[in-house]
Amino acid sequence: MTDKTGTDAALAASHGALPETVLQVDELGVEFWVDGEFYPAAIDMNYEVRRGEVLAIVGESGSGKSTSSMALLGLLPENARVTGSIKLLGRELRGADDATLRSLRGNEIAVIFQEPMTALNPVYTIGFQITESLRAHQRALSPSQAKARAIELLQMVEMPKPEQSFHKYPHQLSGGQRQRAMIAQSISCDPLLLIADEPTTALDVTVQAEVLDLLRNLHKRLDSAIILITHDMGVVADLADRIMVMKNGIVVESGTVEKIFHKPEHPYTQQLLASVPHLGLGVLENAGSGPESVSTDTSTVPAVSAIREHASEASRVAVDERTPVLHFDDVAIDYPKRGRIPAFRAAEHIDLAIYPGEIVGLVGESGSGKTTLGRAAIGLIPIAEGRLTAVGTDISQASQKELFAIRRRTGIVFQDPASSLNPRMPIGQSIGEPILLANVAKGKELDKRVEELLTQVELPSSYRNRFPHELSGGQRQRVGIARALALAPELLVADEPTSALDVSVQARFLDLLQELQQQLQFACLFISHDLAVVDILAHRIAVMHHGKLVETGTRNEILRGAQDPYTQRLIAAVPVPDPEEQRVRREERAALLQRSGARAES
Repeated sequence: MTDKTGTDAALAASHGALPETVLQVDELGVEFWVDGEFYPAAIDMNYEVRRGEVLAIVGESGSGKSTSSMALLGLLPENARVTGSIKLLGRELRGADDATLRSLRGNEIAVIFQEPMTALNPVYTIGFQITESLRAHQRALSPSQAKARAIELLQMVEMPKPEQSFHKYPHQLSGGQRQRAMIAQSISCDPLLLIADEPTTALDVTVQAEVLDLLRNLHKRLDSAIILITHDMGVVADLADRIMVMKNGIVVESGTVEKIFHKPEHPYTQQLLASVPHLGLGVLENAGSGPESVSTDTSTVPAVSAIREHASEASRVAVDERTPVLHFDDVAIDYPKRGRIPAFRAAEHIDLAIYPGEIVGLVGESGSGKTTLGRAAIGLIPIAEGRLTAVGTDISQASQKELFAIRRRTGIVFQDPASSLNPRMPIGQSIGEPILLANVAKGKELDKRVEELLTQVELPSSYRNRFPHELSGGQRQRVGIARALALAPELLVADEPTSALDVSVQARFLDLLQELQQQLQFACLFISHDLAVVDILAHRIAVMHHGKLVETGTRNEILRGAQDPYTQRLIAAVPVPDPEEQRVRREERAALLQRSGARAES
């Protein structure tokens, strides 16, 4: 291992001399000054985090999980007021000056932020950003030592081709790769306390399992404490020692992971656990493998039905029910050379069809080409070979005018809600913009449609005047979903649409998506790393690996009887919301990987 101004053994010995309690929080309160009055975000929080312990803070989006944790390091906006006591190793942090907080950030306390696209600086390479953090706190490191350490960190988080990735900018990485770069930067100085704010949100299940192993090894190796903020109860079951459940800024229940999962006392905790999707408990068992049984009644969705009635008939091409809404026919997609990044083929030999009323789940590791296919499906990325047909039009031969018509009949939910919304535009305007540009509605009718769409994704209509930065990550994702449904698409591409949603909102959204999809018969390409969610929604599943489809079949064929070794490893890596079952699955996964390694060597 590269020298880091002191060996791991010396650092571990130093950690060993620390008090048992790393963080002590007493009567912590956070309020925000808005429109002439204070609004509470966290109320009278009391907890401690000990050496070598993982405390998971769970709850709905907007419950105060991230806000209360960002208060620990003074990372709240100027309109925030923090009360109570925050002590790190007995040293009071509330009210500390900027110089003190800067010396702590990234060194003694590090943060893995929820949205890496906005947390990473877009004008610097990820290698520069990691080495900058290293040299800020470890001044004895030379530039070459810092670079070697940064590449080592990228290897630790399983970044593909770390030496090349060192020179890439954030926008040149997939969502999961950006998250891995953020984690590498956060653990660079071996912090005493790591605040992991949704650290696995954008990661596929195999990399998620590896990152959880990494975090588990880090806090065991150095007795580091971890505050894990997440809505993924499978991750909680895999990693946490204790759980703190929050609702509306209040801690409603806390206890050991076994107590919370097996004997929850508060009704909200019980509701939260009941909402968690569990691999093997799919609700479409009787739905078959296609859209034959789907209802076509749209009378119960007035907002969407009205939009379809107002849509320009001239722009629509009649698509026979036996004709795929989306069809990849031996498609290949290339990315051209940019700067130091050589041209490469992101996907090849793709054969996949999606029919009206059908949901096809597209799963695979980060960087496997899932998002590339989703963007190509609506003409955002050109194809290099083959034929791609969407809503009756050959995209590979389409003019700009035809592409515009296609996009009026398709919708997309992007993976990163923060970067896909205009930060200067109120969310009501963002949702209504597609309707306005398509000349479907304006004025009061447009306002009514926007409010109906907000209601459908369970956001108050009063939120229409808020800006994206005034919403939580899950709320921003719901705005993206509402915008994608604005024109009642015939084809919906959903790129990780539930990644930022807490489990209770996710469950309601999945119900909503199923209801709308069954009633309106739109085809859906559902891209996700959450196989439990795919198990609930998908009629068929396609598995991608290194730009190729390795296996395609019905949900039961893929999740219960996978034939490809990669698909088997993917399923084995899925965490389940039960600490005892998860320990067994972790052991089984380790045995499977060991067998796979033995076969590879032979």
